[in-house]
Amino acid sequence: MSTNSKHKPDYPTVPTKKAYKEELHELQIELVKLQKYIIARGERVLVLFEGRDSGGKDGTIKRIVQHLSPRETRVVALGKPSDRDRTSWYFQRYVPYLPAAEEMVLFNRSWYNRAGVERVMGFCNHAEYEAFMETVPAFEQMLLRAGVHFFKYYLDISKIEQKKRLAARRRDPLKQWKMSPIDAVAQKHWSEYSTARNDMFARTHSQLVPWTIVRADDKKLARLSVIKDLLTHMEYKDKDHNLIRPNPDVVFNYAEAYLDNGMIAP
Repeated sequence: MSTNSKHKPDYPTVPTKKAYKEELHELQIELVKLQKYIIARGERVLVLFEGRDSGGKDGTIKRIVQHLSPRETRVVALGKPSDRDRTSWYFQRYVPYLPAAEEMVLFNRSWYNRAGVERVMGFCNHAEYEAFMETVPAFEQMLLRAGVHFFKYYLDISKIEQKKRLAARRRDPLKQWKMSPIDAVAQKHWSEYSTARNDMFARTHSQLVPWTIVRADDKKLARLSVIKDLLTHMEYKDKDHNLIRPNPDVVFNYAEAYLDNGMIAP
């Protein structure tokens, strides 16, 4: 896929329920192989998931960790910062959750809250925002130098799809725990979130620590694509290279041109 294409490619064919379950099962076997390698080698893996409200982060993370050892796998989803958090070094509340040897840690939202919801909703001031944007590249490079395998995924959905998912949450009594005051105004602030997202990509994407974009209007395709991409970038024994080949029309590294050709939702 070329970043110079004038038009975004059609959305790939969505797998049937049966095909999805079969492929997911095979990919989860690959994830178990990966975890055995991580444990044997004492590796540390950190995966951040960002995206629009209702972008599919919960479901994607659930499928990744479903059959992994809970002793070496942790999911981090922090709530509102405490008064102490608000007066501490911004990254301080996240540091205790970083992976130790043999661990894979997945952040369901991360320090990039400051670049997104905190900026849009006015939960931080301009100086705090600028301090974060200026220092986060150095913080992440420190993680790389420490030997952490570090991945940043942004699950991108269209405004229409978000509207459908938020409405479904409100109707489903088993999903209403996902609704928050922030979700309630997500559509109202769509444009502001787009601007914040674009600025975040421009200032925090690099070859060393890239943003990987996932077109996530279809949840099943997004889940499979994230797992394939993650497996592609990690070494482990008996890797099934044909199975884990990701579709570049679904998952790809950020480039500014994708904001213009529609690959990233406006």
